[in-house]
Amino acid sequence: MTSSEERVRALWELAGLAPPAEEACAIAADHEKLRAQADALRQAVAEGIAVDASVPMHFPDPTDPAPTPPSGRIAPTIRDTAVAMRAGTTSAVELTTEMFARIERFGSVLGAFADTYREAALTAAERADQELASGTYRGPLHGIPLVIKDLIATAEGPTRANSLVPPPGWTYEGDAPVIARLRQAGAIIVGKATTSEYAVGPYDPTKGFPRPRNAWDPRRFAGSSSSGTAIAVAAGLALGGLGTDSGGSIRHPAALNGVTGLKPTFGQVPTTGVIPLAPTLDTVGPIARSAWDCAALLQAMTGEPPDGRSGSEHRQSASSMANLDGSAKDIRIGIPTGYFFDAANVSEPVRIAVEAAIATLRAAGATVTEVDLPNADMAKMANHIVLLSEGFAYHHRSLADHWSDYGKPLRGLLARGATFTAADYVRARQLAEIFKQTATHALQDCDVLLTPTLPAGAPLLDELDPTGTNGWASAMFTPQWNLTGLPACAVPIGFDPNSMPLSMQLITHPHQDPTILRTADAYQQLTSFHLMSPPQPQ
Repeated sequence: MTSSEERVRALWELAGLAPPAEEACAIAADHEKLRAQADALRQAVAEGIAVDASVPMHFPDPTDPAPTPPSGRIAPTIRDTAVAMRAGTTSAVELTTEMFARIERFGSVLGAFADTYREAALTAAERADQELASGTYRGPLHGIPLVIKDLIATAEGPTRANSLVPPPGWTYEGDAPVIARLRQAGAIIVGKATTSEYAVGPYDPTKGFPRPRNAWDPRRFAGSSSSGTAIAVAAGLALGGLGTDSGGSIRHPAALNGVTGLKPTFGQVPTTGVIPLAPTLDTVGPIARSAWDCAALLQAMTGEPPDGRSGSEHRQSASSMANLDGSAKDIRIGIPTGYFFDAANVSEPVRIAVEAAIATLRAAGATVTEVDLPNADMAKMANHIVLLSEGFAYHHRSLADHWSDYGKPLRGLLARGATFTAADYVRARQLAEIFKQTATHALQDCDVLLTPTLPAGAPLLDELDPTGTNGWASAMFTPQWNLTGLPACAVPIGFDPNSMPLSMQLITHPHQDPTILRTADAYQQLTSFHLMSPPQPQ
């Protein structure tokens, strides 16, 4: 047994873990890589050295420009549907019935739903129609079918986090506050969306849960833990929904499925009644077709009145929807080059699509400047250390008592989290403050930062690392913003040569979520990528 393996086993013994020999060897083999990342982080904190330790990625050689997406159908938005609802050209019952017909036809093929609530949803739809008929209008979500990630409590059914293991210490009953707010705004809950196990564990085929599949190509990856919600929105099984994001889990599947996903400012949306992964990172946010739709959802989720007046608990500087004027004029965009655009970190189709999106915004009146953003890779590593450390702390007792009931990928990740020390965690939090100051400086003369959301389009499912750890050594563009708490939004910008969606990411100052929504909306007024609908799965 090597000294590294002895160290890992000693840490597991302290934690009360005893993985089977085969799994223990595989997990311990990663320890030197994880230790190297933690040591690089220590150096960055102690010496202020900006380090990029990411492993260069191997992208396919550039090919011809991306073909026309394989669908001419324009997908409906919440905005357009709300107009039709008020005009009486559709009804909540008609719309909800249509959603369930599509769910029955395509839901199991795509693995989008953990559970559906047909009877309760149709009852709510009837009530919404009665209110509209009597002149009561609750706002743009009135009568709109939504899907909720299966980490967020709803009164209709249990919250299971895609796991056979009951949530540790979970006693929550009824609706989470964010769900109560959506219902108050008139929304209809059609079901619970599939998720990675406890928001971080990759799919385990032995546990009996649906496998999420990309709405554009079921052979391909649908993204990280809020994948079910993104699939449902992209495939037209709901008009919007909720996800959670601790390292990119809203933006990642939104990007891969060609829809819009917002991680709000940390603390902006209540997480009471939401099963935790990493409490200092966890954020609840909307996934929908457009920035306008996400703004309408955020408005309800934060408790903001439909007329835009800010209540005492509402901390945004402006209404979520007040600035959506469709104009990019005078928006100041900062482009953090280097890490986010390096050829070893991002594929050529993504780089080309992001540069085209920047040109579109510049032509519409935005100003664009390059900014310096060092330590981006260190911030990614720090987020992973915090996420796995806090995830292990939450699952510690259950993991020791129910090891085999957890999916193999998740229990492996949590056991890796047990190998980080208190000093590692403290340094990660220190790096969080350093990177937040760096990002604040980069935003000093900018309204938003703009980066790719992901390095490439969706890979094939059989190309994935089943442990979920290999990708953490490569460049990633989403975890940094969970570490800082800054809001970030994934916005569709085109397609790769495999006809898979590509995405850019917008980031801004804390509690200035309307600024990135305004920028995204301005771009979407000039393009139609967010409205393109995938082919019907076979």
